[in-house]
Amino acid sequence: MIGDLQIELASLTDAVSIADMSRSEIEYGLPWGWTAARVARVMRDPTVNVAVVRRGGSLAAFGIMTYGEERAHLMLFAVHAAHRRAGIGSALLAWLEAVARAAGIVTITAEARLDNASGIAFYRSNGYLQIAKVAKMYHGELDGVKLQKRFYVDQSLT
Repeated sequence: MIGDLQIELASLTDAVSIADMSRSEIEYGLPWGWTAARVARVMRDPTVNVAVVRRGGSLAAFGIMTYGEERAHLMLFAVHAAHRRAGIGSALLAWLEAVARAAGIVTITAEARLDNASGIAFYRSNGYLQIAKVAKMYHGELDGVKLQKRFYVDQSLT
């Protein structure tokens, strides 16, 4: 729990809500790729965690992160439009980053649509640097950006 926010791992019953939010908040104007079946399949992967925030019994935000040995990738992240600018996204991202750091992750990558200026600004305000622009990144139609955050590693521990 962060403040009055309860951040928890999603259950398979959340797959439909996550997929619906992806379609409306992330994939609008594109073919729908993150269907409930795909979300459920990813949730079963032991290298992935899916965290959610609820408000008033409804899904307010979610994040899907996959983990490697030293790198994690934020596959999908969204805050429902009605809950933006309230700190929910930053709290959820901080939670995901804390889990990643505890797992020994030193770099987290993420992407955003180039036309998502507020999303890119959100990542930047949370310490992510834009490392590339990618033409036609999304379904061969929309340009995107790749972002990255690196954590300091105490070399004396290695």
